[in-house]
Amino acid sequence: MAEYDENWMHLVKNYLEYQVNLGFTQVILPKTRAVSLVSKKAESGSIVLESIRKELGDCKRCPLHSARLSIVFGEGNPNAELMFVGEGPGADEDREGKPFVGRAGQLLTKMIRAMGFDRSEVYIANIVKCLPPENRNPKTLEISTCLPFLKSQVTAVKPRVVVALGRIATSSLLNTTESLSNLRGQFHDFDGILLMPTYHPSFLLRQERDRKYKAEAWEHLQKVMAYLKSTHSHLESKDE
Repeated sequence: MAEYDENWMHLVKNYLEYQVNLGFTQVILPKTRAVSLVSKKAESGSIVLESIRKELGDCKRCPLHSARLSIVFGEGNPNAELMFVGEGPGADEDREGKPFVGRAGQLLTKMIRAMGFDRSEVYIANIVKCLPPENRNPKTLEISTCLPFLKSQVTAVKPRVVVALGRIATSSLLNTTESLSNLRGQFHDFDGILLMPTYHPSFLLRQERDRKYKAEAWEHLQKVMAYLKSTHSHLESKDE
């Protein structure tokens, strides 16, 4: 251990002398170190998500398990700064085991791209992880049983912003009975993370003839984009 410490101190001494010889009065940290830290953070998030999935197992904690084909856990960047949370899987998602792959998912993917992200750069999950029969709304017991796993996913990913898609996602995450019309388009606190409620893509598809809803949803997402941009600018100015 002492030999390791001596080698480490020797490397640090050589690096500092190298910086002084170049004329620098401040220490310049190698960029590879920063990249390494980001990689380790992403790896850590991935490991935690895997452990949550293992804990979930072949879940039979609520009645939804009886008719499902798949547990739709969630997918995306384990280190995402932006996370989307929907209500629950539909028939397409149940077949494929992935969130938002049907028509609503295709619209969500377009929304994500319009924000300047690739779908692989964000994280996507649902309040419940099994298809409710006949695509009904999940019941209170089903939500309360599944919600701790979702909250663990949010904690693992550590996004800067969570976008709640629709009434069920919003009311479940904020633990409120207030209507979506009173909550959407404004940031709310969710366990120390900013949460933006907006319309569910399925609702936007049903209201496709009335463009005002898509326009409103885009306004909500623009607020998210502005916040993420401002935090990036702040972090960059601190690094300079």
